Amino acid sequence: MSGPLPPVCILAGGRGTRLGAIVKQTPKPLLEVAGEPFLFHQLRLLSRYGATRVVMCVGYLGDEIERRIGFSRFGIEIEYAYDGATPVGTLGAIRQALPALGERFLILYGDTYLRIEYDAVAGAWENSGLMGLMTVLRNHGQWDASNAKFDGQRVTAYDKDRPTPAMDWIDYGLGGLCAKAIDVIGTGVSELSDLYRELAAGRQLFGFAATKRFYEIGTPDSLAETSTFLAEEPWAVD
Repeated sequence: MSGPLPPVCILAGGRGTRLGAIVKQTPKPLLEVAGEPFLFHQLRLLSRYGATRVVMCVGYLGDEIERRIGFSRFGIEIEYAYDGATPVGTLGAIRQALPALGERFLILYGDTYLRIEYDAVAGAWENSGLMGLMTVLRNHGQWDASNAKFDGQRVTAYDKDRPTPAMDWIDYGLGGLCAKAIDVIGTGVSELSDLYRELAAGRQLFGFAATKRFYEIGTPDSLAETSTFLAEEPWAVD
């Protein structure tokens, strides 16, 4: 696609409980990775591919994220949408952020580093005319339980909670929604994975195949692995 990326919604409100005591006072997206907060790596990568606006959905220690990251970083304008007194889930967070996100936006988790051409993904999704986007990786159970079926154009089935043996692709971590896609599912549903499942069932979930493994910081082991990778790969941190 030409021009900047659509707004990017970064889901950064989780508590990161699998990481234990290290997130007691530091929210997961601010953990030090290769010498700097993880979000710096993520935002720098987005900037390379044309991102100009990010809406950060925050909850746990969200004020710390806002204080450390600020409202502009690497040429990206940053806004914040807060969960409130109680967690609202990933889809609930997106609903609250919709006024800042507009009619079409990308979605990224605040603990993943994805080596993919974001501009190519956004352009292919727009050309598809479909309401939703999911990037997928041919996984065969290697990195986690495979949870998706992909026919080369669409994700035809997706179930994060009850994957089937026929699913050999995995949700890569970069998605997208048109605002009207939110209406596909009831207002009482709070998780993004449930909406993706409905969009797949309705043949409205465009698929884009990733070719490089993902990195994430959700567990102590994956945090260490990602930190080592980003420290050893100069192209990833310049």
